[in-house]
Amino acid sequence: MTASPLLETFPALSAIPGLIHGFTLRSPLIDVVTDRDEALARLRPFFDEQLALAGVGREQLATGEQVHGKRVIGVDGSSPGHSHFPDTDGLITETPGQFIGVYVADCGAVLIADPVRRICAAVHSGRVGTELGIVPEAIRSLVKFYGSAPADLIVQIAPCIRPPAYEIDFAAAIVRDCEAAGVPAAQVVDCGICTSSDPSRYYSYRIEKGKTGRHFAFIGWQSI
Repeated sequence: MTASPLLETFPALSAIPGLIHGFTLRSPLIDVVTDRDEALARLRPFFDEQLALAGVGREQLATGEQVHGKRVIGVDGSSPGHSHFPDTDGLITETPGQFIGVYVADCGAVLIADPVRRICAAVHSGRVGTELGIVPEAIRSLVKFYGSAPADLIVQIAPCIRPPAYEIDFAAAIVRDCEAAGVPAAQVVDCGICTSSDPSRYYSYRIEKGKTGRHFAFIGWQSI
């Protein structure tokens, strides 16, 4: 993986052998003062560039059409090319070489890794998704369908909006939900950064009144 100043990584996940992850930062060269779909279209070459620096091709990627729900699906890598799933805010994979990701601008990107069974999840959890319990739903899916043990999981919460810029601290609720689901407190890592804190580094839907870009958080295991 090649280091990039526009791609943030997290120590708790970087310490896991064979796991690749990242969180794209703001691109200073791309005008994103537009609607969501157009912003994503303008950012796609930038995302592809950052993925390539991490050793990931777009054809290895799966994403969801995020709707602030609690649907979590498993991705097995059987469909060639970039896979995009409707009505999906959480993705899980145990397939080496398959990468999964979510788009966020103030909502929380939650990346989960099981280093024992080499499984991972990417979850989009803002205020509504947190209230619906999408992160605990992802943990339940890891346990039920993939055999994970909550005590083995590493959970990373990426930069998201927080008080006082936002009236609800949904990141703190995600931490509590993970601990209630059986993940040890020391293995639930919140970066603590508010996306409203540095407009040169982060996009913020609230601060920029909806006319802004998106971060892309991704995770997956290297091919064996």
